Amino acid sequence: MSVALDAYDQRILALLQEDAGLSTGEIAERVGLSQSPCWRRIQRLKEEGVIRKQVTLLDRKRIGLHTQVFAQIKLNAHGRSNLTEFAEAMREFPEVLECHVLMGAVDFMLRIVTRDIEAYERFFFEKLSLVPGIQEVNSIVALSEIKSTTSLPLA
Repeated sequence: MSVALDAYDQRILALLQEDAGLSTGEIAERVGLSQSPCWRRIQRLKEEGVIRKQVTLLDRKRIGLHTQVFAQIKLNAHGRSNLTEFAEAMREFPEVLECHVLMGAVDFMLRIVTRDIEAYERFFFEKLSLVPGIQEVNSIVALSEIKSTTSLPLA
């Protein structure tokens, strides 16, 4: 269910997407509100689930995670009946940053990050390939990153 957002809400969200560390006073000043109404809007956006959480984004390469792999997963016929079991297994792997259910020729798309290709190979053979129900894994290694953002396009 979507939430109705006015121009102030959208400006507040745009600022928070770029820098969640801004104080309520800084946000209020930039959007043209006083601090109290701005704080109430932020609290409402949190209560309504528009703002899920505020986090610090890390540069994966600076902390030694140089390899990014996109894995397309096809489950066998029996595996399809256990989509929930597969999803739970993916939630347990810290290397899997994203897991999406797809329509089409494959069932899932994973975004996996590891230190290097050897670490991905270990992850593949020691963890991913042991998950029950997997028929096929197509691993696609990303050579470079052109665009990566967490900012959603606001109207």
